[in-house]
Amino acid sequence: MHLNTDHFERCIKTLESSLALLNGADPESIDYEIFRNAVVKGFELALETGGKLLRKALKAYSGSPREVDGLTFKDVLRHAAKHDLMDTATVERWFVYRDNRNSTAHDYGVGFAEDTLKLLPGFVADARSLETVLREKLGRVDA
Repeated sequence: MHLNTDHFERCIKTLESSLALLNGADPESIDYEIFRNAVVKGFELALETGGKLLRKALKAYSGSPREVDGLTFKDVLRHAAKHDLMDTATVERWFVYRDNRNSTAHDYGVGFAEDTLKLLPGFVADARSLETVLREKLGRVDA
């Protein structure tokens, strides 16, 4: 199985760029709010993209792709650890990222956004690491 991680890599780069713009903005400005919204959405997209790639990757290790399709997001993460795509400490951090992401459906306030921003340095590092592991273990094919 060959896995194309290009979109995931682009999501991570976009998130990093948005975060840099946010960090350079005056916290009292409308630009700060715009960049903060972009960062939160970029986080959501990168998290979902990483999860979808993991699900595809697990099909290479499973006898039943249909069974993999039925796994919850957190079960996908657990199976990723079983197949050395992540270590258990990383899986635990991704649980936190996922729980934070699930909160976005219910709370778009400033407090929530600021809580998400605190997770981003670790998330970006973990997402980069996952992209590297998936690309190295399962290869890259042209889009």
